[in-house]
Amino acid sequence: MRHAPVVVHRILSSGGRQVTLRTAEREEPLGLARSDEDLIEFLRRAGMPDPDDVVLGASALVEWESDTPHAYEADPPTEDLP
Repeated sequence: MRHAPVVVHRILSSGGRQVTLRTAEREEPLGLARSDEDLIEFLRRAGMPDPDDVVLGASALVEWESDTPHAYEADPPTEDLP
């Protein structure tokens, strides 16, 4: 089974998503993205060609775990607080 080289993990309760880059040898953490702009910058620094197209297009190079792609903030609680 082949996996996408870029993994955008689920949204943290404090907001943002961890991003990792998979290589043949290991997974390298790239940082905590709080926006598509952060993700694009991480990929640019990692040497990925055309990071804008990779992030903003429907690229198979990015795996969005759980949650909605391009969302970076945790949903607020839906129940009323006392």
